[in-house]
Amino acid sequence: MSKLEKGLIQVYTGNGKGKTSAAFGLALRATGRGLSVYVIQFIKGGFDYGELHILDKLPNITLKAFGRGKFITAKPPEKEDIKLAEEALKLAKEITEAGEHDIVILDEINVAIDLKLIKLQEVIEIIKKKPDNVEIILTGRNAPEEIINLADLVTELKDIKHPFHKGFKARKGIEY
Repeated sequence: MSKLEKGLIQVYTGNGKGKTSAAFGLALRATGRGLSVYVIQFIKGGFDYGELHILDKLPNITLKAFGRGKFITAKPPEKEDIKLAEEALKLAKEITEAGEHDIVILDEINVAIDLKLIKLQEVIEIIKKKPDNVEIILTGRNAPEEIINLADLVTELKDIKHPFHKGFKARKGIEY
C-alpha cells in the first residue's frame, strides 16, 4: 500500500534533454526513502538505455518498457507500434488504479499521445481516476495542454545549447 498521503501529477516536457533523467532522479530519491516506484516506458522498449542496467539492483522499483527498438516515423504509425503503446497504457491504468505503488512514471507518454499511438482521453481518465495516494509523473515532449492543465507541477526543459548541434554523437552513460 502507498506511503504517500497525497499524490500529485507531475509533467516533464519540452524539447530539452533531461525529461526521463529528471523522472529517474525522482525515482532514485523515492526508493531511497522506501517508496515504491513503477516505471512504464512508452516506445523505449528494445533500446539499450543505461538505466536498464541498474534498476534491477535497486529496491522497490519496477520497470516495464514497451516498443520495438526503433524510432517511430511512419504517419500514420504502424499497427505494431500502436498495439505496444496500447499495452503500455493498459498496464498504466492497472498499476495506477491498484494503488500499490507510491509513484507511477509514464515515461514518454506525451510522445505516444503526440504520435497518435494512444488516445489523450484515455490518459486523462487514468489521471482523473488515480487513487489520492499515488503520484503520477508524465514525461515527453509536446505535453498536451489538457495534461498540463491537470498537473500540479509542470517543468519545461528547453534546448538552448546541445553537443548534437556541434556534431557530437550520443554518448553511452550520458545520453543513453
